[in-house]
Amino acid sequence: MTLSAARPAAPLRRPVWVLHVLVVGLALHNLVMAELWDAGVRGGALDVLSSWKEALLVLALLAVWVPGWRTFRVRAVDVVALVYAAVVVVWSVLPQSWLGGEATHRGVVLGARHDLVPVGAYLLGRGLALSERELRTLGATILATAAGVAAFGLIDIYAIPLSWWRHSGAPGWFHDQLGFDYRGLSHLPENFVYNTGNERPLRRLVSTFLSPLASSYLLVVALLLAVAWLVRRRPPLLLWTPLAALLLAGLLWTHSRSSYVALVAGLVLFALVRRSSAPALLASAAVVLVTSLLFVKAYTHVAPTTSFTPSELAYQRNHAHAAAGGGASAGSGFSDASTSSHWRSLRSGVSTVVHHPQGFGVGNAGSTAARTGAKVEAGESTYTELGVDAGLVGALLFAVWSVALVRVVLPCVAWVGAALAAVLLLALQTDVLGVPWLAYVVWALAGSVVSAAATRPLRTRPS
Repeated sequence: MTLSAARPAAPLRRPVWVLHVLVVGLALHNLVMAELWDAGVRGGALDVLSSWKEALLVLALLAVWVPGWRTFRVRAVDVVALVYAAVVVVWSVLPQSWLGGEATHRGVVLGARHDLVPVGAYLLGRGLALSERELRTLGATILATAAGVAAFGLIDIYAIPLSWWRHSGAPGWFHDQLGFDYRGLSHLPENFVYNTGNERPLRRLVSTFLSPLASSYLLVVALLLAVAWLVRRRPPLLLWTPLAALLLAGLLWTHSRSSYVALVAGLVLFALVRRSSAPALLASAAVVLVTSLLFVKAYTHVAPTTSFTPSELAYQRNHAHAAAGGGASAGSGFSDASTSSHWRSLRSGVSTVVHHPQGFGVGNAGSTAARTGAKVEAGESTYTELGVDAGLVGALLFAVWSVALVRVVLPCVAWVGAALAAVLLLALQTDVLGVPWLAYVVWALAGSVVSAAATRPLRTRPS
């Protein structure tokens, strides 16, 4: 394989603006769709509108690759990505009865989209091959978007009561439109609040994502970018400090302990690559770790409380020991019932994949199966879900592709590599591909850096 790559399209045909639209649009997607549902746009019409991201990705890929595919030079990491995509496609068309799966046709389509979007986003990034200036501009968009998400989320948990969300379009969007059977919080996702095991749950930052986890993942990426900005560009502290404080506050109030760990891991990995800035990066990691530990202990004192409705409370009592509704101790540090359930789910998923290595066919795992009425053979972990969808070979190919991507990206643009590594760490206990912002933006960034690494591997400094 040659290690060179050329931009596949002329500058005027490179739709770099698409990445900016995805960064902002995917952060607003759930909130906008919920408001459209509340305004009466539902069913097929809302399905069409909510597919804007897939349509935009396809059009951008055509704009980049139709005029430029002849000049493209393939790298080994591209081959692994394409082989992984081919396995997903094959497992999508195999009869479900051959593999023991029971996904519906709709489930297969949704599952294939879920599994293949990162490859499409990666190829878009490969084709765009962002210049250093374009990458900085996109970074500014990411930071501005993350700051908006954090600010809105912090205002929301203190100023907007949970009752407003119960009567908004959010329950209809999740339950009636997407098909999620959330019951513990009036059809809102159960993790909209932090269930302490009593009648007074605590509010979490959900922001425009309508999800504490998705919000936290964006903020992890943004904080790694903010630290890279600090060590590389030395911005005015009067500008950088309030921004970083806002992003960190937003992350803390999501109360996503796995995201805290992922951020620390990303900063440590960043330090291993950027040796000249290692003291500052390790100090940042230490600050995040200590602050997170203190915040977890103080959470019950600083987070606003809310209450369950009588019907919600009855459901919570009836399902007190279920994974989604089990009690947890907010003051118990990084280990509680929620964390334990994640690891139990991971062990169960690994066991399923090991004992059924051929997989069950696309559409039989995670949120896709839950939405379409199929048996959920594995959930939460990205890797076990892929093992169910595309067999052990599909999961291993994704893992190999992921490692190869980090190895290529990290030495070239360190914050992108660290962000990708943090996301892949989170993927052990959550479905990161089910968070469109990550699947589109992070993998597109990685693809662009692969192109940059191919064209100037010796001159590029970690950033």
